[in-house]
Amino acid sequence: MLASDPGLIRFQKAGRATLSLMASVFTTLFLMQLAGADAALALTPAIVSGMAGMLGIMIVMDDSKKGKMLTTGLLGFSAMAGVSIGSLLAESTIFTDISMVALIFLSFYLTRFGVRYFSLCMIAFMTLYFSSILQLSASQLPSFYFGIWIGVAYAFLFNFILFQDTAKNLKRSIRSFHFQSNFTFNLLIEGMQEERMTAHQREELRRNVLKLRDYAVIVSEYINEDDVQKLWPGLTPSQLRLYIFDTGMLIETLTDSIRNLKKANALDIEELRNLLVWVTRSLRDAEVLAHQYEEQNLREAELAVQALRLLIMDLFNREDKPAGWLYLIRRIESLANHVIEGGITIQQALHKVKDNEIEVSEETPDEDESPKEDKSLKPSTKKAFQALTAAIISIIAGQILSPDQPYWVLLTAFIVLLGTESIGRIYTKGFQRSVGTIIGAVIGFTLARVVSGHSVLEITLIFAAVFFSFYLFEVSYTLMSMFITMLVAFMYDLLLGGISFSLISARVIDTIAGAGIAFGVSLFIFPKKTKDKVADTINDYLQELKPYVTAYVRSFREDVNVKELSGKGFLLDQKLKTINVEAQSLIKKPGSPRHADVNRWITLFSAINYYARHLVASSYRKGFDYPDELVDVFTRMEEKLELNIETLMDLIKESGDGTLVYSLDREREQIERMAPPRQQSQRDLIHHLYFVWRINKAIVELAEELGAGKEQ
Repeated sequence: MLASDPGLIRFQKAGRATLSLMASVFTTLFLMQLAGADAALALTPAIVSGMAGMLGIMIVMDDSKKGKMLTTGLLGFSAMAGVSIGSLLAESTIFTDISMVALIFLSFYLTRFGVRYFSLCMIAFMTLYFSSILQLSASQLPSFYFGIWIGVAYAFLFNFILFQDTAKNLKRSIRSFHFQSNFTFNLLIEGMQEERMTAHQREELRRNVLKLRDYAVIVSEYINEDDVQKLWPGLTPSQLRLYIFDTGMLIETLTDSIRNLKKANALDIEELRNLLVWVTRSLRDAEVLAHQYEEQNLREAELAVQALRLLIMDLFNREDKPAGWLYLIRRIESLANHVIEGGITIQQALHKVKDNEIEVSEETPDEDESPKEDKSLKPSTKKAFQALTAAIISIIAGQILSPDQPYWVLLTAFIVLLGTESIGRIYTKGFQRSVGTIIGAVIGFTLARVVSGHSVLEITLIFAAVFFSFYLFEVSYTLMSMFITMLVAFMYDLLLGGISFSLISARVIDTIAGAGIAFGVSLFIFPKKTKDKVADTINDYLQELKPYVTAYVRSFREDVNVKELSGKGFLLDQKLKTINVEAQSLIKKPGSPRHADVNRWITLFSAINYYARHLVASSYRKGFDYPDELVDVFTRMEEKLELNIETLMDLIKESGDGTLVYSLDREREQIERMAPPRQQSQRDLIHHLYFVWRINKAIVELAEELGAGKEQ
């Protein structure tokens, strides 16, 4: 029930949709009764008004604010068209069916021209669906038009006037991130001070670190130039994003390192334990984004890190220097220093804006080769034909299963196909919707019978069901479906004056049938195998990884601004999450060869992503000293990494069998032999290349498994 929601943005969106629904319904009812309309006759226009107000919040997905405002206005005309078509074709079932099928087809097909057309087709379909059930006459249409525009007006009001301050959302999100990071710092301090961490402490720490990572990714999506300048004048989005990334990485590194240091009994050294607690506590207490700039905010943290650095140098110089765990402390020192440097930069920028000092990110140039024209059918076209086939079959099935209300099967098939592409995802979504519908039918039927006749209580439950269905959408599709079904049960009881077991059970059967039809169509009409979809998402990940890693390696020999890699790091996190989502149906089939393959892929890419995140934490280190002979070594490293990633992409697409991948062992040996030791250089070159070796090793390992040869 409580997924990561920093700043309560998801909560607010669900609340806006519910408020828009409530305001639209009550305003329409009030105005129509004021005009002398009967309360019972005013109820259905009010429901359509509420639907327009709710959808105006939830289905408008344009990129820009102006685009969203235009789409919201156009929703009114589209909804009017849907109601009108439903009324005009009320006596012709065949033409109503054709209109619904056409709208479903267009809602997918027209997305190739912009997401706005999906929004317009969807509200037209929903209003057509509603008016076909009500069998509206032409004389009733004005009241429904009136209700639609009230709903659209409220959607506009709540989206662009009352809740338009996105800067407040960003500020609340940053505050939530700080609360979560400080809470996790406290858990780390407790763990360091105690001789042994209990299983409960370890699990709580692990859970909060994962939650903090979710917070960092979500907050990074809210960061934009206008809001940052409004809240923190002089600060750039890249500085804020880098600070969030470094803080999250420091906590993750501390968690892993403390666990390993405890296993090695390193924290038995009292001086080391006290220094690590000092570093952690001082970073927790630093007020990096405080407008009241005070130099001592980070001074304590600087002193703590300097003391840790001196201890590391002392341990390095000892004849019996520790083996196996010293690099963990070096990593903590390095990341803590990054956080401090980023914090100082932020505090200085807040109080001394110099336009000529604001760094402009250097984008990795696109490939010289122009992309080849893809003459195959676009995904939107394939999905449109899948939806067309499913719609036709659903209408036939609906007429057989529920001739009184034949379109519920169609509605379910339409919803299950939304946002899904592979067979496995459609199966999973259909299964979750069916399970949620069954649970919701039982609860909804029981509650509806209990509260039947108590209209105020029933309406309250309807609004509550709407809120929770939208709020839980990102948490669990099953729970969302459960609340939607409960909503339907309350609506039936309110509109029909009572609900029977046969009525609600018919909706369950229709839902299962619609989900089954969507799944069946995905098997035969332009089928997209789950493993192929997973391969596509992996290639998307590799497409982002290639410029990310090569830019990092190039920064050792060229003056490349790689601070923006923090944004790429968050994007890689999102891509990895997509891989896991798409592979969900395969992961749940233990014992199958595909299960083993996909699990292996996900394990390796999780490791690669972990290594890549550590690169970002080192990405703005400059001033490396090394002999000129190593310049060519870095060039070869960059070329080999790029070739290896491209080869792996071809192998995953099953088009690169027999190609070679290249290890970086020779380059690593040269760098380790020729790089100046830590005592002679300000920056430890080998330390900052460690995760590059690990990334390439994982890529080569997977490529060899898929049939590549390895250069000896």
